[in-house]
Amino acid sequence: MVPKKTKEIHLANRPTGMPTKDDFEFIETDLPSLEENQVLLRTLYLSVDPYMRGRMQDAKSYIPPFKLHKAIAGGGIAEVVESRSDKFKQGDVVTGTLKWAEYSRVSDSKIRKIDPNGAPVTANLSILGMTGLTAYFGLLDIGKPQAGETVVVSGAAGAVGSAVGQIAKIKGARVVGIAGSEEKIAYLKNELGFDEAVNYKEESFADDLAKAVPNGVDVYFDNVGGTVTDEVFKLLNTNARIPLCGAISSYNAEGEDVGPRLQSYMIKTSALMKGFTVGIYADRFEEGSKQLAEWLQEGRLKYEETIEEGFENTPDAFLGLFKGTNLGKMLVKVADPEYAAF
Repeated sequence: MVPKKTKEIHLANRPTGMPTKDDFEFIETDLPSLEENQVLLRTLYLSVDPYMRGRMQDAKSYIPPFKLHKAIAGGGIAEVVESRSDKFKQGDVVTGTLKWAEYSRVSDSKIRKIDPNGAPVTANLSILGMTGLTAYFGLLDIGKPQAGETVVVSGAAGAVGSAVGQIAKIKGARVVGIAGSEEKIAYLKNELGFDEAVNYKEESFADDLAKAVPNGVDVYFDNVGGTVTDEVFKLLNTNARIPLCGAISSYNAEGEDVGPRLQSYMIKTSALMKGFTVGIYADRFEEGSKQLAEWLQEGRLKYEETIEEGFENTPDAFLGLFKGTNLGKMLVKVADPEYAAF
């Protein structure tokens, strides 16, 4: 039976500092009838990502802010429940930017079909999705690691960071990861094959990092910023490259994020730092997806997912990103498929 209503999660307030559950509101709303070239989707999985914190602010950025009292949206996987499109039929599994909602009505131009019988469907939100592509293009296009160079990755146990380290190893680099727990350190070294990994929460972090990179740092893939980056910059080699992917350490800062000035380090080392978002590589997504899928099939890439069960736990999963509760990609399982088989 086609549902008439759905639950959505709206942005209730623009957070100051760390968001709380009070910044989200659950709303039940009607589902209008489909128009031509539209489909009705049942959400199966939602991706929660650090960049969403920036969209909660009413500030100019590379992507518009979320609107107050409107549904939050992000990457998702869904099944087609009803279709008025020639491109999709009931039971198709699709991915795209979806509302935080149990069901949603979308244009057929906003989603794409995925094969549920290849890799696990959730891989399309992690290693084969935007996180994998972010790692691929940021590292290879900006970082340009060479065999024998040292690559340092902050946020190394996250979805992007873990992929960056493995791709760097494929390219023959020596890889050092930075993470925030001994469990994550062990995972990076024992499961993913990082050469070294250091815990930024230890008082000895600066010394541990220096010991882990005796030949300095040639490529620094930065997901974190803050004091972690301050220490890495002290160890840059001449002509170092820094893909600047994220700065999660400052996303919930209530005041101005002030730290050591980086100019002197960059001048002395002739370093290159370039910020990027994966969208600038949209015309090359097919290239990246094909290579990532090939490495995954060959067993050269591994990935982890932290999956929260239940639509009602979506805000908790999002907040967990800033507490480091996830290993690899953070996802929310909203429902089991009703029409799709996988």
